[in-house]
Amino acid sequence: MLSLAFYKVLHLFGIMLMFSALGAVIAAAVGGAENPRLKKLGGLAHGIALVIILVGGFGLLARHGFTAGWPLWVWLKLGIWVVFGAATVFVRKAGEKAGWLLVLLPVLGAVSAWLALYRVGG
Repeated sequence: MLSLAFYKVLHLFGIMLMFSALGAVIAAAVGGAENPRLKKLGGLAHGIALVIILVGGFGLLARHGFTAGWPLWVWLKLGIWVVFGAATVFVRKAGEKAGWLLVLLPVLGAVSAWLALYRVGG
């Protein structure tokens, strides 16, 4: 089994990659001129990042002994992960008005971190 530190680094790497990818997708949408290469690269990186986040997160849960009966904070973080998964759709729908997501998504990320650090609800 891999170490706790490995899963932490993997999880954090996935989070950083996801925000970078979302920044690229938002930049392509807000820029007005659709850049298909930037959108494609951002979308690909976004999907890979979500998988890395999930693997790292479940690895952390396993290393901490949460194998069954997840507490509320885990369910809330999974819900936030789903929102991040749909974020590229939000960007596409918002188009040039997607700039507000540059503030909202990091705030949602901070809420996710807060849930894990303080283990809200269990």
